[in-house]
Amino acid sequence: MTIETELDELLPELDLIEDPDLRAGVREAWLSAIEETEIESLETLPWFPPVQRKLDLPNETLLSHVRDVTGCAVALAETLSGRRGAEINMDTLVAGALVHDVSKLYEFDGTDATPVGALLGHPYYGVHVVARAGLSVEIAHIVLAHTRRTNVEPATIEAAIVRRADEAAAAAIRLEAVSDLRDAV
Repeated sequence: MTIETELDELLPELDLIEDPDLRAGVREAWLSAIEETEIESLETLPWFPPVQRKLDLPNETLLSHVRDVTGCAVALAETLSGRRGAEINMDTLVAGALVHDVSKLYEFDGTDATPVGALLGHPYYGVHVVARAGLSVEIAHIVLAHTRRTNVEPATIEAAIVRRADEAAAAAIRLEAVSDLRDAV
C-alpha cells in the first residue's frame, strides 16, 4: 500500500473537499510532512505528548484528534449555516481542519520536543507547511489562529469554527483523565 492510499484511508474526510486542487494541496501538506520527518506510522503518532504524559493518556493519536476536529467543525458549520444562514466555505473549513495540526509531525520526535517544537511551535511552522503545499492564505490563517499559543485571533468564520472545534476535541480527550476540565490545564 502506498502512503497516499494509506493517507486516504486514515483521513476519509479528504473526500469532503470538493475542489480537487485543494484536496491535493491538503494531501501534499501531509505527505511532505510524513516524508520529511520520516514518520513510520501515522496511526500511532501521539496527539500532544506533554499533555498525554501529564494526564496518563498514552494512546491518544494525532489522526484521531484531527478527525474529531474536522467532524466537530463540519457539524458546527452545518448548524450555523442552517440556523443563522452563515456563509461558510466548507472546502476551506474542512481543509483547514485537516491541516490545523499537520506540523505536529515536526514538533515532536516521539515524545520529545524538536527544535520546531521548542522554538516555534506547530502553529507557526504549520504556516510554512501549508504555504509550501500551495494552500491559500485563508488556510494558513486557520492554522495560525486555531490555538491560543499564538496571538492571532480568528478573522474568518472558518478559522473561528476550527478553533472552537479544536478546543472542544482537546477537552474531550482531557475529560478521559479528569472529571473537572479545570484540573487538566
